Amino acid sequence: MGPVIGDLLPLAVGIAVSPVPIIGAILMLLSPKARSTSVGFLLGWLTGIIVPVTVFTFLSALLPESGPDAGPAPIAGIIKILSGALLLLLAVKQWRSRPAPGQRAELPKWMSAIESMTAGRAVGLGLLLSAANPKNLLLAIPAGATIANAGLNTGGTITAIGFFTVVGAITVLAPVVAYLLAGSRMANGLEKMRTWLVDSNSTIMSVLLVVIGTAVIGKGISNF
Repeated sequence: MGPVIGDLLPLAVGIAVSPVPIIGAILMLLSPKARSTSVGFLLGWLTGIIVPVTVFTFLSALLPESGPDAGPAPIAGIIKILSGALLLLLAVKQWRSRPAPGQRAELPKWMSAIESMTAGRAVGLGLLLSAANPKNLLLAIPAGATIANAGLNTGGTITAIGFFTVVGAITVLAPVVAYLLAGSRMANGLEKMRTWLVDSNSTIMSVLLVVIGTAVIGKGISNF
């Protein structure tokens, strides 16, 4: 299990470090319906992580190369190399989308509707931002291949998927849980964090995608 967790950790961190959903969660925590919308958003975000990685684990298990003693796994390796290459392309796109010096980054239009958002819509938004995010999908693909190719039993597979999901959701989970415990005392700190994330979004994402994409390609090469 240890090697599997080690391989999954950087992929899960790649999902966790996603400034846009973190900003969305913070805005919900600063809204009039903070408790209901933030919890709904968190549930949607968790679902959007666990479903793709479970699906890709199942699909990867259908490949004829899974198992700890199967030797080289070229198909899994190709999947990881292609996923890593696409992550590098996303990194270039993020870097080129940085605001010019002195300019503020534009926020997505959906963020302006958070003030009046219901808990149900917050669930849908969290699900959309996680499950339909190209970066998250590209990280879930090698994660599923890693889990399937490890030859784990059912309990081990569930544990690995759970680990990947919790770590991937931690940056949304942590502020929501902290707010539920500390309430409005966190408002000032949340606003400062939101401002920094808005200004640093593209830079953070581009650097992260380069690091994770390169690591995924390396893991793919090791499968040959």
